[in-house]
Amino acid sequence: MLWGKIKKSCRKAARSLKRLYEKRVLGKTEVLVVGDSHTEVFKLHIFRKYFPGHFFSVTTVGGATASGLENPNSKTQAYRIFREAIRASDARLAIIQLGEVDTGFVIWYRARKYHADVSEMKQRAVDTLTRFISEVAATHVPVVISAPLPTIGDEVEWGEVAKARSEVTATQRERTDLTLAFNREIAEFCADNDYCYISLDNECMGENGLVNPAVLNTDIRDHHYDEDIYAGLLHRKLQPILNQERTVA
Repeated sequence: MLWGKIKKSCRKAARSLKRLYEKRVLGKTEVLVVGDSHTEVFKLHIFRKYFPGHFFSVTTVGGATASGLENPNSKTQAYRIFREAIRASDARLAIIQLGEVDTGFVIWYRARKYHADVSEMKQRAVDTLTRFISEVAATHVPVVISAPLPTIGDEVEWGEVAKARSEVTATQRERTDLTLAFNREIAEFCADNDYCYISLDNECMGENGLVNPAVLNTDIRDHHYDEDIYAGLLHRKLQPILNQERTVA
């Protein structure tokens, strides 16, 4: 227990020193990133090339869900971790990405478990995420990224994520439709409140209405998008936003 606390303190101190070096020595602008495992893409070295004047402070919680943010007993403790990262950061921009786990699994699982309507569970997730975005907006300028489209096909039965979702009988098309509906509501909320929203739905949609095979990971057991393709899509969408951020800063 003590050794775990020491390691945690060391990692926290290392992150603080890294931020200080990037800002004070290199003169870069910090961008905070919080979200689920899809935010790991921001840790790629290519983002240093894409945005030489910025550095990304990324707090990733694998399996984090919008639905679980307000649950103090959540296994991931995502809200607590995100809140600590937000409080520790003096970045102006905060990138937020959550929702894929909800729309691909959790909402369906909860609807079945609690004998509730899927639309009701989806609305709870939307309401929780929008409240979190508003909370972030009190101290940072939020930039919200759409939840990735479901990549796990109906026939896939291997991989940890696929195994975890084996109890859910919803088809990929049903999960995709729910993701699109979820993303539309978050986009509308952001538009109503003048928050920046980045949608990648059109760019990642195939002709058959499901995720485009071109963006899939080469490892069929990995439910994340191909990291190079995903990074390129994010680069194009984020470039005008971060260019403006450098001007403001």
